[in-house]
Amino acid sequence: MQRVGRHGRQPPEGSPMENGVGQELRTPEPPAAEGPAAPQAPHARPRLVFHTQLAHGSPTGRIEGFTNVKELYAKIAEVFNISPTEILFCTLNTHKVDMQKLLGGQIGLEDFIFAHVRGETKEVEVTKTEDALGLTITDNGAGYAFIKRIKEGSIINRLQTVCVGDSIEAINDHTIVGCRHYEVARMLRELPRAQPFTLRLVQPKKAFDMIGQRMRSSKSPGEGRVGSGKETLRLRTQGPAVLEEGPGPSEEEAARRVDDLLESYMGIRDCELASTMVEAAKGSPSAAQLARGLDSVLGEFAFPQDFVAEVWAAVCHPKAGQE
Repeated sequence: MQRVGRHGRQPPEGSPMENGVGQELRTPEPPAAEGPAAPQAPHARPRLVFHTQLAHGSPTGRIEGFTNVKELYAKIAEVFNISPTEILFCTLNTHKVDMQKLLGGQIGLEDFIFAHVRGETKEVEVTKTEDALGLTITDNGAGYAFIKRIKEGSIINRLQTVCVGDSIEAINDHTIVGCRHYEVARMLRELPRAQPFTLRLVQPKKAFDMIGQRMRSSKSPGEGRVGSGKETLRLRTQGPAVLEEGPGPSEEEAARRVDDLLESYMGIRDCELASTMVEAAKGSPSAAQLARGLDSVLGEFAFPQDFVAEVWAAVCHPKAGQE
């Protein structure tokens, strides 16, 4: 296996690139001969080229032309000659299993993408002695749900073999590959107490210690994946990806509050879902109107009324919600 140094392979000399993204511009055409002015072609936008590595060690690859997470995984898989189903999740600007740096629906134009792939499979028997297992679940948008947080002192916290970043592949030999995180959370909540069950987990392949963390040189290690006011590539489930300004501080804070509510009520964390709900709440004059809007767009979640009311209050009346 080829190991890579701290900065990976360097881009070709003269290629405009800053950390995670390079912008490849077309070579300008030579000036036309004198005569009647020819109609000018529309100005072509630069192609966005992102740089990527496998988190456990690889050369640096270059990807472009994706519009959603599944296409992104397919591009990464093509570069490294693996199957897209081998990719559990991606982090931005770090090879570590850092749940604060997960790739969601937005990628900053300076972000460097690290793909975490399938490692060892393990099975663990769990006895549900309490209603809550202490798990927070998210998913990668391409069919894999995985553990984002383990609550201190919880049932799962006492099982040393279960780790943050582990993908949940099956519950009692019933495969959950292809299920969304809220479906997996519901399955776990509905399991009866005092009856043991088995979790089949897949852990990410371990990284070499010699690989250093790759971050934007001008940013501090504790910063989130998208800087306020920075242009980002927003991935969409349907339609093309679009460039847009990153969220401002107030939008980021509102999304964090809604994400906390998702964890409290549903046992999941999903930054993109939280951002979608913030946008819906900002355009809703009341909690009832927000509930109708969410049902039309996200009806499969079946959000409780008190949850929707708290989301609306957190977005539209944040100071009241903090008191």
